[in-house]
Amino acid sequence: MHRSPPTRAAASARLAAFVAHAGRDYAARRNYDLPDQGHPHVSRLSPYIRHRIVTEAEVIAAVLDRHSQAQAEKFLAEVFWRTYWKGWLELRPQVWADYIQGRDRALATTDPDAVLRAETGETDIAAFNGWAHELVNTGYLHNHARMWFASIWIFTLRLPWEVGADFFLRHLLDGDPASNTLSWRWVAGLQTPGKHYLARASNIAKFTEGRENPEWRLNTGAAALSGQPHPVIRPLAPLPDPAQGVRTGLLLTEEDLSPDLSLCGPDVRIVAYAALRSDQERSPRPVSPLVAAFTQDAIADAMGRLPGPQGPITHDIADIVTWAADAGLEQIVTAYAPIGPAAAQLRRLQKALSGHQIAFVQLRRRWDTLSWPHATHGFFRFKAQIPAIICAEGLSKQEAFDFPTNRL
Repeated sequence: MHRSPPTRAAASARLAAFVAHAGRDYAARRNYDLPDQGHPHVSRLSPYIRHRIVTEAEVIAAVLDRHSQAQAEKFLAEVFWRTYWKGWLELRPQVWADYIQGRDRALATTDPDAVLRAETGETDIAAFNGWAHELVNTGYLHNHARMWFASIWIFTLRLPWEVGADFFLRHLLDGDPASNTLSWRWVAGLQTPGKHYLARASNIAKFTEGRENPEWRLNTGAAALSGQPHPVIRPLAPLPDPAQGVRTGLLLTEEDLSPDLSLCGPDVRIVAYAALRSDQERSPRPVSPLVAAFTQDAIADAMGRLPGPQGPITHDIADIVTWAADAGLEQIVTAYAPIGPAAAQLRRLQKALSGHQIAFVQLRRRWDTLSWPHATHGFFRFKAQIPAIICAEGLSKQEAFDFPTNRL
């Protein structure tokens, strides 16, 4: 598969090309993993949605301009899965902290040669090896292949799930802290306790159209992993409004590259722009050059669409503090960063800015404010809220549709 051009124009073109196929075509063929054909039955929008080069609301509005909610139910649900995962983790930040601790512990104690063989595709399972190569070489894997890969990693190769999740996060262009971590937990049997996902050769053969068939090599009798109960939910904290009439800088992060100045309000005076990268914070191990290049170029594209003086695009918090001081800023505003490396970077930045009497304000999108509080239980309870969220966002002229609750 060709690398996704990291621009708003490319994202819009891909969305426009896919919209006609978001209904029955997607529902019928979305599970087929066909890299040699360029994955023709899925949208390949995930790198753009993950970085909000296009927003979830824009994607859903475009789809519902062509299809009813009933016709596009499968695709809409997939978009909302990403929102649900973000909300679920936002309400339970301890799960991310536990993943970080588990990852670092596992990296220190797991046989590095076994991890290397898996990550370089040198096992005795040809299908697994092919997915490892595709991931490293393209920054992408089909969703079904991600499930198979994670299952084989955990239950057949018996490697720590946290190290596998780290491998994905370092290489996926759409690597998202919430979706990635919680999906690996789901495969392992930790997210829905006792319910795990076991890859089966017959399923792999069917949905690769016979390209892969690991036959007897898979462990199909493994038990789910066990772990700690889910932590108590932490409600979303209210966010302060930005001050009006003061010199303000807009800060971009890789979490939201659709800079919407209307989020700030009409009387917030933005005079300068900069960006703080966090892609290298995804892991203590080297992040893929494809991920680094995509993030850099996507941020540069977003910055190029903004008026006014362009500041630094940097990993270094000190660079942002210097930029703010040199520009005479009294406050910095940025789109809210959910749990993950970007959020950790912003916490460190806020602490650094406080010593310079520069206020720091995060702005949460209405989409997240409407959606995340419903991620209190499983996806299917959340799914019941989808028509109301779509209606509240004003995304569809169609009458509300009650989503069925069959397994996706």
